Amino acid sequence: MTKSFLLLVSASAFALALTVGPVVAQTPAPTPPDSQANLKPLINSGGKELHFDWPMLKIGTGEYSEGPTGVTVFSFDKKVMAAVDVRGGAPGTVNTDLARLGYPTSDFDAVVFAGGSAYGLESTTAVASALKDDGRNTGNWDSIAVALGAIIFDYGDRRLNEIYPDKKLAQAAYRAAQPGVFRNGAAGAGRMTMSGYFFGCKAHSGQGGAFRQIGDLKIAVFTVANPYGVVVNRDGKLAACYNDAGWPANITVNDLMHNLPESRKAGWATPSGPMHNTTISLVVVNQKMDAAELQRLAIQVHTSMARGIQPFSTMNDGDALYAVSTGEIEAEKGIADSTEIGAIASDLMWDAILNSVPAQDPLPVITPQPAVSAKALAGYAGDYRFSNFVTVSVTEKDGKLFGRATGARKAFNVPLDQAVELVPSGPGTFAVPGRYPTVLDFNQSGTLVMNPGLWKQTGIKQKAKK
Repeated sequence: MTKSFLLLVSASAFALALTVGPVVAQTPAPTPPDSQANLKPLINSGGKELHFDWPMLKIGTGEYSEGPTGVTVFSFDKKVMAAVDVRGGAPGTVNTDLARLGYPTSDFDAVVFAGGSAYGLESTTAVASALKDDGRNTGNWDSIAVALGAIIFDYGDRRLNEIYPDKKLAQAAYRAAQPGVFRNGAAGAGRMTMSGYFFGCKAHSGQGGAFRQIGDLKIAVFTVANPYGVVVNRDGKLAACYNDAGWPANITVNDLMHNLPESRKAGWATPSGPMHNTTISLVVVNQKMDAAELQRLAIQVHTSMARGIQPFSTMNDGDALYAVSTGEIEAEKGIADSTEIGAIASDLMWDAILNSVPAQDPLPVITPQPAVSAKALAGYAGDYRFSNFVTVSVTEKDGKLFGRATGARKAFNVPLDQAVELVPSGPGTFAVPGRYPTVLDFNQSGTLVMNPGLWKQTGIKQKAKK
């Protein structure tokens, strides 16, 4: 078991895993820009709003744009019944054992999804303590706040820092939760998710939701898509992927799956980067369901997700799905039986998976640019610190600009301890050509912004040593 795998174990096994894992050197205490002390929560922001009518279900999102990373909180006006289905080989969850017991009682108050790998599990317990602190719950046995939670891995080569969703962020998101609004795309827990590492796609994903009402029956589904597999449209085409240059035109998921393992090799694509991915999901229905029906709903919908994500639930995924019944309408008066509800929710979940995909950063267009003055190039040169473990060193030589990463690892397409030419791509911007976008923006004095836009990473220019 590797150290990186241990970061994704469940909360119940986390302490044990730390005692049996390999001995590693302690890293220095974080200093800015890794410190979280002064981070400001950005609440209910980003994505495309999905609106629906369901007063009992409230949703709040929070993010630290400096990461970026975030949290999504689903809270209910009263305790609800829940079940769980875990499919992935590397889950990180809270209170799943209680959800497996099949008690015919309503025990749960909230569901919390977060980035930050195992560190993000703090978000779940923070929401539970906020429920108590705000007077919604007490210390009485039948009133103790119980939150279900799951995390996704949003570290590795997708960002250049290790900021995580903490107690402050989670409680702010919970307290700002509002009924009937969910943010599709790069928001909340889906703020820095990726998909398609299995085939080397490295596409951005996010969180997605879908809703349907039939008479009095309400069904809502939500997912934070961070899968090792690729997201697939209903016609079999890839919803988002940075294709390898050698791939056939109009490639489909069938082309990739049918040509395994060749489709992952040189000439097709050799995937790289962290193999730690997760899709965490929630199904909510307002019809009363017993424990067995709710458990089967979780299994049925979770199974269906293998259509929209291929491959699904690998050893490198932490897939978990919670199913919740708010019990607002009687089953006898329901519009559909539990199997029909499962089928409807399964179809909605494919919509939610597709709704999670935001617009991708385009590859930089390298066109002939006017020569950059020597004075400008000299002004761009310097060391730009992104975190305790990544600095990008920019140098000028013979009228050209070069970059190399120093520290623990590379910075996107800027290699570690090896200089690469930065090609002018626009006013104050340079690019490193390759399969994946790598743009360096020097337009803001004293900073270097890599991949400006939704997922930007900001480095601070260091003062030259005398």
